[in-house]
Amino acid sequence: MDRTGKNGERPIRVCFVMVGSYPLFNPDCTKTFGGAEVECFLLATKLAKDRQFEVSFIVGDYGQPEEEIRQGVRILKSVKTQKNGMFWIMPLWRAMKRANADIYFRQMSSLVTGLTALFCKIKNRIFIYRTAHERECDGTYLRTHILRGKAYIWGLQQAKWVTAQNYIDADHLQSTTGVSSTVIRNAHPLPPLPQNGRHFILWVGRNIDFKQPHRFLELAKQLPEEKFLMICQKTGLDQDYNHLIQQAQEIPNLTFLPRVSFHEIGRYFQQAKFFVCTSDAEGFPNTYIQACIGGAAILSFKVNPDNFITRYRCGLCADGNWTTYLEHLHLLLKPQLAQEYGNAGRKYVEENHDLRKIIEQYKAIFRDLAGKRVNL
Repeated sequence: MDRTGKNGERPIRVCFVMVGSYPLFNPDCTKTFGGAEVECFLLATKLAKDRQFEVSFIVGDYGQPEEEIRQGVRILKSVKTQKNGMFWIMPLWRAMKRANADIYFRQMSSLVTGLTALFCKIKNRIFIYRTAHERECDGTYLRTHILRGKAYIWGLQQAKWVTAQNYIDADHLQSTTGVSSTVIRNAHPLPPLPQNGRHFILWVGRNIDFKQPHRFLELAKQLPEEKFLMICQKTGLDQDYNHLIQQAQEIPNLTFLPRVSFHEIGRYFQQAKFFVCTSDAEGFPNTYIQACIGGAAILSFKVNPDNFITRYRCGLCADGNWTTYLEHLHLLLKPQLAQEYGNAGRKYVEENHDLRKIIEQYKAIFRDLAGKRVNL
């Protein structure tokens, strides 16, 4: 890619390291991805539209070519994700070397975070980290992954900049790791909101333990006269996922979809009476932002980062109480109330999560860090 910044200077090279993001660049790839992969994909493709930046993206080996250009982003193949993480070092570092970036951007706690930080330290490159989940901030990840937890903390300490999704996570991260962070909201493009009818109660997510998808099935049983739609991708053991499908098929008023592409998911939020989150813990779910973009109220069992759902009246949160959850469910069945929350959610997301505004925050960080670095 031939790019030139202001006054003819070389563009700043930024490389995103998220091995699970390839399905977002190539909709023909049907593998599973999560919210962190979505966020990095959106930031990378938006950043690539600015000629002052040259953007690359390291993904896993999905059988694609070694290099591709998609949406202005240079896609570099690296690790086979089904292999043990200890075999990732060389293919990951080879891809990072090919990227030859000034700045390497990583989101989500894992062994890859430590490996990315180590590469940057050895090669004198800039490492930026962004948190992806409550559990990597509040100490849960450190307690359940002793060795990887130490590598994660070390990686955070090497980062020139750390960002968090919300203020609660930022406070927890400071307490558990001693690392300070800047809060930058999740970013999404904001298409116009069409005036569609709203036909069903919606759940969207992956089959993973902390999301507690079985709770949605229980809600559907509580209201047999209402239509429920569940979009759930497989991530865990086949037996767990197949059992979930079997249970869902036994509920007459529930429709189960195993996958909807990221580029088409918006219309389901636009048609939802409201969106249901059954999770015990999250960072700042991208599905919350997608619900607000689609004008759908949010019904949360427990997750309410920075208390935004109640503060901005985007929906209702039961604070982990099942009885309250059922009461809130019945409240949101009142169309006028659900619409009020949905409209407030749309206003909230326009003010706080507009990709056009948030990418400028990242550009300022990238320019500042690249300007301070010697021997670019």
